[in-house]
Amino acid sequence: MLSLLKIKNLALVDELEWQLDHGLIGVTGETGAGKSVIVGALKLVLGERADKGLIRTGEASCVVEAVFDLKSTAAIDAVLEEGGLEPCEGGQLIVKRMIGQSSNKQFLNNSPATLGMLKSLGSHLVDLHGPHDHQGLLSTERQLSMLDAYSGSAAVDLGKSYRAAWRQWRDKSESLRAFQTADVEGERELDLLRHQLSEIDAAQLSQNDGADLEASYQRSSNSSRLAELIGGAVNLINGGDEAVLERLGYLQKMSRDLERLDPALRDILEGVEKSVVELQEIESGLTDYLSDLSTDPAEFAQLEERVNTVENLKRKYGPQLEDVLLRREEVAHRLDSVENRSEKIEILQVEVDTALKEAGDLGGKLSEQRRKSAPKLAKEIAKHLKELGFKQAAFDVKLLVHSAPESSGLEGVEFEFGPNPGEPLKPLRLIGSSGEISRVMLSVKSALADQDSTPLMVFDEIDANVGGEIARAVGEKMAHLGDRHQVVAITHFPQVAAVADHHFLVSKDVEDGRTCSRLIAVDGQARIEELVRMLGGGGGEAHAMAESLLVR
Repeated sequence: MLSLLKIKNLALVDELEWQLDHGLIGVTGETGAGKSVIVGALKLVLGERADKGLIRTGEASCVVEAVFDLKSTAAIDAVLEEGGLEPCEGGQLIVKRMIGQSSNKQFLNNSPATLGMLKSLGSHLVDLHGPHDHQGLLSTERQLSMLDAYSGSAAVDLGKSYRAAWRQWRDKSESLRAFQTADVEGERELDLLRHQLSEIDAAQLSQNDGADLEASYQRSSNSSRLAELIGGAVNLINGGDEAVLERLGYLQKMSRDLERLDPALRDILEGVEKSVVELQEIESGLTDYLSDLSTDPAEFAQLEERVNTVENLKRKYGPQLEDVLLRREEVAHRLDSVENRSEKIEILQVEVDTALKEAGDLGGKLSEQRRKSAPKLAKEIAKHLKELGFKQAAFDVKLLVHSAPESSGLEGVEFEFGPNPGEPLKPLRLIGSSGEISRVMLSVKSALADQDSTPLMVFDEIDANVGGEIARAVGEKMAHLGDRHQVVAITHFPQVAAVADHHFLVSKDVEDGRTCSRLIAVDGQARIEELVRMLGGGGGEAHAMAESLLVR
C-alpha cells in the first residue's frame, strides 16, 4: 500500500505530508480546493512528464515523494535490477520526483533513476481512474488480459508460453519470407562470388599477415645494412685491443684493486661491474640477431611477393586486413545461400511448420481456458452492474476468432454491454455515456478484485456523472474493493465519503496573502459537518441525514 505521500511546492500546496492506511480512503472538498493536486502528485510518481508550470509561484522547484510498503516486491525488484538498481529492502519502495525550472530528477530508493523506470513500475503500484480515464477498459487488448487474469494462473502461464511460441513462429516466418524474396542475380553474381572467395582463400590469410609480415619484410629488405652495422657494433665492443669490452676489463681490474685498498670506493665503482655485464649481454644479443638474420635473396623475394598479395587484397576488400577476412566470411555465407537456395527454403519451411504447430497447440489450450471463463466473467460483471443500478442490463464477453495466430492468441475478445432491455448489445468502446462507463469499469474491477494484484486503486470523481440514488451503491463497491486493496476515492458524493474507512478533507486557506491547500483527517463531528456541507446545507434534517449515512 501507499503509506506516505509528501508534496512540497506543487501548485497550491506549499507542504503536505499524508500518512495513509488500509481500506477505502475518501477525499472530499469544495471545487477548486486542490483535490486534483493529489492525483497530479501520484501521476508524477508514476512517471508522467512534468511541466514546470506545476511549481508553486515564487519557488525554484517542487518535490513529490511516495513510500510504498509492499507484501511482495518480485515484480518491482525485476524492474529495479533491469535498470541496474538494488532491489527493495524490507518490502519498501521510495519514489521521489524533483521538478526544477531547468531540470528534473527522479530517484528510486534514493538512487538516481530514469523516467522510463518510473513508468515501468507504475502499473505494478497504482491503478488510477478518472471520469474520462477509461482507455484501458475500452482496449480489447486490456479486456483480453482481464479475461486471462480471471481465468486463473493456468491461463496466465499458458499465455506466456504461447507468446514465446508465437514469437518463434513469427521470427521463422520472417526469415523464410526474407530468404524467398531476396534478390538473386543468377550466374553472374555466382561467378563474382566464387572469384572473390577463391582469390581471398588462395592467399591463406591469417592475423600474422598484418604487422608481423610488414616487420619481417622491412627487416629482410634492410638485411645487408643491418648485418654491416651489427658487425661493426660487435667488433667495437669486443674486436681487439681497442675494443670497448677489453678496455672495461682493465677498468674492472683496477676498480677491484681500489676497493681492496679503500672499501669506501665500492659505491662509486659499482657501476663498472654493471657496465661490463650489460655490455656483454648487448654483444651476445647482437650476435644472436646476426646469426638469425637472413640475407637470402630468394627469401626476400618470397616476402616481397607476400606483401604485394596482401596489399592488393586490402585495396580490393580492405582497407584493413580485418576487413578482408570479414569480407571472406560474408562472401562465403552469401554463396552458400545462393547455391543451396532450394534446400534452405525447404529447411526453413519445416521450421516454420513446426513452430506453427507448437503455437497452435498452446493456443488451443489457451482458447479452451478462455471459452470456459468468458461466460463466468460476464455473469459476474452483470451481477455487479445490477447492484449499481443497471437492473436489466446485459453483459457479454465475446470471443472473436482470428484468421491467423496473433501475439495474444487464436482469438480476441470484445466486452459487449446492453444497458436497455430489447436493445442489442454493443461493444463497450461504442458507449458514449461516461456515467455508464464509470459504473461498468467499477463492476469489472469488482469482478476481478481477487485477481488484481495492484496494491493501490485511485478513483478520481468517477461518480461525477451518476445519479444520487446510485452513489451509495458506488461507495459500497469501492468499500468492498477496499477489503482487498487500498482504495483512494476523490468524490463529491456524501454517500461515497460516508462509507470510507478514513475520510480526509482538502481545504483552501489564505495565509500571509498566499493561497494554500491543506489536507486534514476528519472524524466524529468534523466528519458529520463535512457530510452536511456535501449534502448542500445545514439544519437538523441535513445533520440527521449525515449521521444516517455513516451507519453501515
